[in-house]
Amino acid sequence: MSDRNLSPAVLLDRLEASLRAELQRRAIADPAMIGIHSGGAWIAEHLHRRLGLREALGSLNISFYRDDFSQIGMHPQVKPSKLPFRVDGRDIVLVDDVLYTGRTIRAALNEIFDYGRPAQVVLAVLVDRDGRQIPIQADCRGGKVALTPGQRIKLTGPEPLGLSVQTPDAMEGR
Repeated sequence: MSDRNLSPAVLLDRLEASLRAELQRRAIADPAMIGIHSGGAWIAEHLHRRLGLREALGSLNISFYRDDFSQIGMHPQVKPSKLPFRVDGRDIVLVDDVLYTGRTIRAALNEIFDYGRPAQVVLAVLVDRDGRQIPIQADCRGGKVALTPGQRIKLTGPEPLGLSVQTPDAMEGR
């Protein structure tokens, strides 16, 4: 897969260009942006600055909306979501670092709708990878990767952003 060796900066440039084009195509002039904690929030900070959005950046912590507590357990460091704007009727850009199974995005949408009914939601992800379990797709992406079973993508940050593909052997040695 060609994007595997690209830097987060290149992927972020591509994502910004894709998002600008999508916003123009949909005639969205003043979107509100929400990043999913934590990697999506880091990417959203960069995009928010680059796009010069006026509205304060929102962040979601979807911990209580996840459907996999039995597999991952509860995380004691749950931080609250912050949506410093009204959701009802707004055009929302939802940002995440990696789109994988679709479950994180499903949980984020559930939480957003608890705040109100947006006019529309544009999904922007830094990396779109294979392995979907729920029929969700990105509207905008920085890159796409196909990984072998057991591999995962790890984003580090917030400054500087780092991106790596981890294999099962490397993950055991952490």
